[in-house]
Amino acid sequence: MPTGPCLALPRNHRPFSQFGRQLLGKTFMTMLMSQTKAHSCLCNYQKPWRDGVYKCQDCLGEPLYCTGCCRSQHHHNPFHWISQWNGQFFEQSCLTQAGLVIHLGHDGKQCPALADRWDLFEGDEHEDQLEPEDLPFVSGPEFQPKENTMVIIDKSGVHRLEIRCCDCPNALSPDIQMFRHGFFPASFNRPKTAFTFRVLDDFLLDDLECGTSVMNYYSKLRQMTSSMFPHLVPDRYRELMRVARQWRQLKTMKWHGFGHRSDIPSTGELALFCPACPQPGINVLVAGDESLDDDDKNSPSWKYTRSFVMDGNFKAEHLHPIKPFDEVWLSDGLGFMVGKDRYKMHLAEAADMVEKSSCNNHRAVNQANAARHKLESTGIGGVACARHGCFVPHSMVDFQKGERRAARHNMEGISRAVTFYDINCQYNKHFRARVDASRFLEMMQDLTIIPGIGLWHVHGHQDSCYVRYASNFIDGIGRIDGEIMETLWARLNLISPAARGMSSPHRQECLDYQMNDSNFCKMIHMKRTLCCKYKLAMNGITESGKAFDRLDEAAPAHLKTEWSARERRAQSSRLNDPEAMDEYEINIKKGESTSIVSIDV
Repeated sequence: MPTGPCLALPRNHRPFSQFGRQLLGKTFMTMLMSQTKAHSCLCNYQKPWRDGVYKCQDCLGEPLYCTGCCRSQHHHNPFHWISQWNGQFFEQSCLTQAGLVIHLGHDGKQCPALADRWDLFEGDEHEDQLEPEDLPFVSGPEFQPKENTMVIIDKSGVHRLEIRCCDCPNALSPDIQMFRHGFFPASFNRPKTAFTFRVLDDFLLDDLECGTSVMNYYSKLRQMTSSMFPHLVPDRYRELMRVARQWRQLKTMKWHGFGHRSDIPSTGELALFCPACPQPGINVLVAGDESLDDDDKNSPSWKYTRSFVMDGNFKAEHLHPIKPFDEVWLSDGLGFMVGKDRYKMHLAEAADMVEKSSCNNHRAVNQANAARHKLESTGIGGVACARHGCFVPHSMVDFQKGERRAARHNMEGISRAVTFYDINCQYNKHFRARVDASRFLEMMQDLTIIPGIGLWHVHGHQDSCYVRYASNFIDGIGRIDGEIMETLWARLNLISPAARGMSSPHRQECLDYQMNDSNFCKMIHMKRTLCCKYKLAMNGITESGKAFDRLDEAAPAHLKTEWSARERRAQSSRLNDPEAMDEYEINIKKGESTSIVSIDV
């Protein structure tokens, strides 16, 4: 067969070719089959088959153990899966069969005062009852509940282990002892089920990065426990769903410093925010000769201007809860979503008017006039900082009908803000009147809000909206597109399908957790992002400066004076009269028609 460079395998095919040669040579298969045979124990026990040969699938190299070695080697690895030689093949077993007992307290040794403490764990949770016809002929230990064992769920699967608590007079309660050893009990009174911290962290990570639901995650654990009979593995789906919420709340409070504080979190305190946006008292220290006032000559207007982008996400729908009376709220209003009670009172009093757009037929306006009776909320909407893309704490709301929102976070002293919204030409018309008419909305009287529309959406408006609301014509805003909110919805859309049927508090916690992670990722990449933008800005200043100088030299002096006066007049009048910005409109005189030209000729 001819060979040569033209017949060389592609690089990604070479590992498969090598694997094929090893497979045909039976090298891999021979080694794999040899692992199913019994050998001597690592302690050189001469006749381990009399004592019982165990093989651990999770230890490196899958070593063989006698009963004593298996028990001692797994004292600190109780969640390894083992198999026992039955004379013909290795049958699935568990460490409880090898006599492993987990003692809580006394450095893992048995409590000297221990009599029989197991009555503390009886009667709180029901035991799984298996029908005889469901049991397989070769039944592994996971299908045979052993007396005095607990169901422990780890990231490696569902285990049954014997756990003994300390019985000393000053001993803590069993649930606290379990928590100190890395077990989260499913109940706090006589628990029979517990989850390891590892499996809870692993689920939160899976839910965060892959959008894995609780049901799918626990189904995976049942498959890992028994790929042949996963339906016979104890079902702890509901327990995992409840414990995961409690664990998420504990971790969030710890990350925000409440492990060292005795007070209860208040509104928005369980949420991260942008470290680069100006926040008086946090990252803004005003010098003696300047202030945050927009009229201060020592401080340019753009220096302490906050820029926000607002948008709605109609993919994050939510069905009506089945049992709203049975819902338990853990972090209502403490993160990014607003508090339910105050928001519902605001919606009850807010006038529900059908608005007619004076611009083009926008979807957001139509959504505000459309109702979906099968949904508790038609989506979510919120606010993010327009320059860095961080969600604003306590600014996310559920849409009962259309898009409604508000934002205010660490803005004491800020006198100027720019807001970008897809339909700001309609939304901003009566904004202050709506705020003043509501008992539940507040806005600082000296705050100047300049409305804007993102550079992508503005081209779907009438031509006049471009010069009135595009960021290119907003003084001091810099180079910004006002569309960053569209990129942030991708993270939330990952969990939207699973959150659609959740209870209201569970959904709020999942959305808060996802937005917190999004802001955290923005924070840790902020240094690199700002450095890249700074280099681009410096290069842009040089290029645009040269172009401006050429244009400035070519323009007559009297026209430059007139243009500057017209610009100042337009910028100062834009808030009360957006049509004043039409000064920037390009006036193109239409050419004469063909008929008129023909007559002149």
